[in-house]
Amino acid sequence: MDEEYDVIVLGTGLKECILSGLMSVSGKKVLHMDRNKYYGGESASITPLEDIYTHFNRTEGIKETMGRGRDWNVDLIPKFLMANGKLVSLLIHTGVTRYLEFKSVEGSYVYKQGGHVHKVPANEKEALSTSLMGMFEKRRFRKFLIFVQEYDENNPSTHQGINVKTWTMKQVYEKFGLDQNTADFTGHALALHRDDEYQNQICEDTLKRIRLYSDSLARYGKSPYLYPLYGLGELPQGFARLSAIYGGTYMLDKPSDEIVMENGKVVGVRSGEETARCKMVVCDPSYVTDKVKKVGQVARCICLMNHPVPNTKDSLSCQIIIPQHQVGRHADIYVAAVSYSHQVASKGWFIAMVSTTVETSNPEAELKPGLDLLGPIEEK
Repeated sequence: MDEEYDVIVLGTGLKECILSGLMSVSGKKVLHMDRNKYYGGESASITPLEDIYTHFNRTEGIKETMGRGRDWNVDLIPKFLMANGKLVSLLIHTGVTRYLEFKSVEGSYVYKQGGHVHKVPANEKEALSTSLMGMFEKRRFRKFLIFVQEYDENNPSTHQGINVKTWTMKQVYEKFGLDQNTADFTGHALALHRDDEYQNQICEDTLKRIRLYSDSLARYGKSPYLYPLYGLGELPQGFARLSAIYGGTYMLDKPSDEIVMENGKVVGVRSGEETARCKMVVCDPSYVTDKVKKVGQVARCICLMNHPVPNTKDSLSCQIIIPQHQVGRHADIYVAAVSYSHQVASKGWFIAMVSTTVETSNPEAELKPGLDLLGPIEEK
C-alpha cells in the first residue's frame, strides 16, 4: 500500500465506483479502499439473508419457509433506473452492461386519497382510460401530454405560446386547466419531484422529466423502470470490475484511519502503519464527518412478504408513489417492490421497501400509509 497514486477513493458506493472506473479508464493510477468487507457501501445488496438480520442487530433466525439464505440479495437503499436515463446511458457507454443483466419493472402506480392505487397514465391512450380523473379532466390531461411529446425547442409552432425559459410549471398547469389532483400525480409520479417547490420554478426541467418518463416507458412497455438481476449491489461491482481491468487496485475490509493533510492540501491516506500518498481523495461523507453537515434524514422499512403488493395486478415488481398532498405531508412516500423474478429472494417471496423524508419524531408512523398498501408482512 505504501505507494504513490493519482487518486485514492474511499468507500465503494455507486458514485465512488463510477468515478474510480472512469478515472482508471482515463489512465489514472487509482487505489480504492472500503472499511466494509463487501462492495456497495450504504447502497449494498446484502446476502445471505442471515447477514441482513445481523446488519440490523436482529437475533432471531430466518424462518424455514424463507428458503435458502443465499437466494436473497436485499438492497439497503431502493433504486430503480429510468430506462432512457443518464445512468443507463453511462452503463452502455462504459461497457459495464456486459457485467449486468436488467429486467424491466412491471408496474408504475400512484396513490389517490381514499386508499386507491392507480396505474400512472403516461400516454394519450392511457390518459383517456384512467380512473384517476373525470371525463373532462382526462381530455385536458391528454392535450397536456400531447404538448409535452410534441414540444420541440427549435420549432415555435409546437410551443403553444409557452416560453419554457420563463413560465413556471404552475402557469403551464393553469394554461391546460389541470386541477390539483392531476398536477399532483403529474409532478410526483411522472416528473418524480419529491415536493411541490417545482411548481414555482421554471417549467423546462419538469417538462424534460415527463418526456424522459414517457420515452423510458416506450422503450420496454410495462413501466419506465429497470432493475438489475441480483440486486443493486451489482451496479458498483460492475464499475469496480471496469476499474480493475484498467489497473485500479481494490482493498476491501481496509479501514482508513486518517486522511493526511500537508499545508491544507491532501497528500495521502493512512491505514494502520501504512500510508498511501496521492494527489486527490474521493470519498463518501461517512469518511469525513467533520467536513459535512446533516441536512435531512430518510426513514426506510424493508418488508419481506410471500405475496405481491395488492391492487397491482399481481405484479412481480412495481413502484407506488404516494404524493404528499394525498396524505397531508411535505414530502412523498415511495414504495418499491421486487421479487424472486429478479433473483433477490427465494421462490415465491417479495421484498418491498417503503421510504420517505423524516418530518416528525415518529418516523415509523410516517411510513404507515405506504405499509398499509402492502397487505400481510412476514418480516420488517
